[in-house]
Order: sequence, then structure tokens, then C-alpha cells
Amino acid sequence: MTINKFNHELTNRIKEIRINQGISQKELASAVNLKVSNLSKYENLKECVPIVNFNNICNYLKISFDYALNITDINNYNDNRKELDKYLIGERLKKIRKDNNLYQETLAMNIGTSKSLICEYEKGKKLLSLPYAYAICKKYNISMDYIMGKIDNPEYLK
Repeated sequence: MTINKFNHELTNRIKEIRINQGISQKELASAVNLKVSNLSKYENLKECVPIVNFNNICNYLKISFDYALNITDINNYNDNRKELDKYLIGERLKKIRKDNNLYQETLAMNIGTSKSLICEYEKGKKLLSLPYAYAICKKYNISMDYIMGKIDNPEYLK
């Protein structure tokens, strides 16, 4: 999956939700500690949204990752888990990989990254990037909210 295709799927829903909620770019940017120019770049497909910023945007708009990413049309927002835990995300990534009988190299190849990066993600040394997390969700039918530690059920609501 190309970053542009990912960005297109992501930003259209975020922008649509922001507008439907009557929130200006300036208001959202201020609320999530972003520059308006950065938010504009995300919405206009100029840059990929960093996962921490995406999390903050979803929390502010009270939407689930799965809903924001067009994985589902059901908003399953969980207000109890606002922060991302890179160790929990790493554990879940490793579980998904093992449940699918994959080596790190195979998973890396399937989502277009390196084994060393998968290793760093699984150990909680780095926070899983949004495009790679999205690629895993789509390829293995796993909820993004599950991967990101927002919910405990790996299946997304359809």
C-alpha cells in the first residue's frame, strides 16, 4: 500500500468528521497541539499523520481508530484508554504475528518494512507507525483499536 493511498483513506474521514462536528482546522489544531499548517497538510494528503497526533485527533473528535480509518462504519470509541502504550502495542503485534504463523521477516515483507523495524516495534522500542499498523489491519482483518491498545477484542465491528 502506498502512503498516498493510505493518506487518502485516512484524511477524507478525519476531515469529514471535523467538518460534520462543526470544528474548524484552527480549533482542532489548537486542541491537539498542532500547527494549523500541519493539520492542513494531513487533510490535504501532503504528509502522513504521526500516530501520536492521530491518537490525539481521534480522542478529541471522540472517534475510534477503526472508524477514522474507514475500517468500519461503527464508531467504537473507548474513552478509558486515551494514551498509547508502545509496549502493549508491541505485545499485540507479536501476538498477531504468531497467531498468523509468521516470522518477523515475513510480516515485514508483507507490509513493506524491515525485520529490524518489526523487532523494534515488538520490543516496544518504537511506536508502531500508522501506515504499517493500517497495513496489518487490512491484511490480517484485525482492529486498529485492538492493535493500539484501545480495546481488547481483535475483531473490528462491521
